Amino acid sequence: MNQENNEDSISGKFALVTGAAKGIGRASALELAKMGVNVAINYNSSESEASKTVSEIKSLGVDSFATQANVGDLNQVNAMIDETLNRFSQIDILVNNAGIIDDSLLLRMKDKAWERVIDTNLNGTFYCSRAALKSMFKSKWGRIINIGSVVGLRGNVGQTNYTASKAAINGFTFALAKEVATRNITVNTITPGYISTDTVATLSDKQKEAIMTWIPMQRFGEVEDIANMVGYLASNKAKYVTGQVISVDGGMAI
Repeated sequence: MNQENNEDSISGKFALVTGAAKGIGRASALELAKMGVNVAINYNSSESEASKTVSEIKSLGVDSFATQANVGDLNQVNAMIDETLNRFSQIDILVNNAGIIDDSLLLRMKDKAWERVIDTNLNGTFYCSRAALKSMFKSKWGRIINIGSVVGLRGNVGQTNYTASKAAINGFTFALAKEVATRNITVNTITPGYISTDTVATLSDKQKEAIMTWIPMQRFGEVEDIANMVGYLASNKAKYVTGQVISVDGGMAI
């Protein structure tokens, strides 16, 4: 391996990926592992899937473990961060992927539906970022990669709570990137479009047909499309990229 590749390598770094038992989180964790990164797998309720992801990552020759936490609960986040630091000694890369939906029209939306989505999607990003930053400040190197949504850019009927949470993450990214830029820490958000996950699989054929009219590329994305961007933003090739909201959506946000 030449010197340039050595300098670009993030092999040996330590990452925490939230909501990593399956879907985009799992794919992102595996992509980082392929780059030589040790990865902590956060899950809330999908324990068996998290265990499988850990096994897959370990088979790639890096360390991994699963840590349970509801990221919308501050005490659970603090416990998760403590566990990760005890195991890994530091956190270099944080992927804020954990997120939920609880859809309904605003007039019918229950307070609890609003609170749950904001707590997990927005507050969870805040709690995890604040806690992980302490380790990044010490090492003077860090990557915070938030997983937003195209919905946070253009809105969607029945998703005022989800849209608000994801749009707020964009603003959070802009501000935090400025706060930590001199510490060699980058902060970016990826806004996926419709990706082939369990959530999309539950849509009816009629719904899928309607969505397809919004996507210039006329197809759903794959989880690897997002994971590849996570890998790039985590790498030293993206060391001068910060405060950006990057759409990976087949042109949907145009």
